[in-house]
Amino acid sequence: MVMNMWYSKHSPVFETKNSKSIVHPFIVKGHRGLTINPYQGCQHRCGYCYATYEWSPEFYDKIYAKSNAPEVLESQLKSWKSETIEPVMVSSATDAYQPAELKYGLTQKCIEVLQKHNVPYYVFTKSTLIERDLKLHQKYKDDCFLVWSITTCDEKIRRLMEPGTPPAHSMFKVIKKFTDAGVCCGVNIDPIMPFITDSQSQLQEIIDSCHDSGVPYVFGALLRLRSDIWERVKIILKLLHIENGIDQYKKTIYQFREPLEPWCNVTVNESYESRVLQNLEEKVSEKGMIFDFPDLIRSRRLNSNQSYNGGQQVTLTSYM
Repeated sequence: MVMNMWYSKHSPVFETKNSKSIVHPFIVKGHRGLTINPYQGCQHRCGYCYATYEWSPEFYDKIYAKSNAPEVLESQLKSWKSETIEPVMVSSATDAYQPAELKYGLTQKCIEVLQKHNVPYYVFTKSTLIERDLKLHQKYKDDCFLVWSITTCDEKIRRLMEPGTPPAHSMFKVIKKFTDAGVCCGVNIDPIMPFITDSQSQLQEIIDSCHDSGVPYVFGALLRLRSDIWERVKIILKLLHIENGIDQYKKTIYQFREPLEPWCNVTVNESYESRVLQNLEEKVSEKGMIFDFPDLIRSRRLNSNQSYNGGQQVTLTSYM
């Protein structure tokens, strides 16, 4: 079977584009925040990726670098209408430290602008390239939170479903350097994929690696299905020879009928989700880690050295 929906032996094409704005509101479940995405598209080629919408049909194969992102960010922050600003998520719809960052350095430049204006931020990544910016994040360690999304330590599975990502053991080596440097780090086991990465042994291996790397915060979430994601997941189930996997997804785990309507998100049944997450929480707690993310970052006063203590606190769990 040809994995023509996300897998390719060819490198993506890089192109530059200008953006009129780079800071955008990000609202989830009533919680307010902001996001910046220096890139559009992602080279990590995760088959389960939630960012592969119709507006970006070449998401895996053409990476757009927003070449004026640092300048636009600087301009937007200088003209910010409020004295305070919510935490900024870097990035919500791509990986800020994907290989394109080696060529363009836009994430590094945007982080420098955020720090200059006293803006708190989260960084989400699957990359080891972030090690390049260890000192940059370390000097801002009280107002940033770095999160690695790790789905599996099984190399056979990783190479199949997220071929552009580094191995988990490489990411944990980098995480250890950040935790040793005093930077607050977390691991998000997301998505947990039924019959693929949800076994006790798979989750335990990640948790053990988190503990060994000094990670204080761990969380996780089950895979959500959308029509395009489901098509890719079906291929993964077949290639991993998971017997009756497709039928079990439809009849037992997600309980839906095909075809899925576009833009329809399907979640796992509550009993399955409760069982998996409760087991995960127990394993995390046994290792002395916290099954949550910290209430680290509040809204901040722009260009001030004093923390702003008013306003609604936004934490990482607010975005999930």
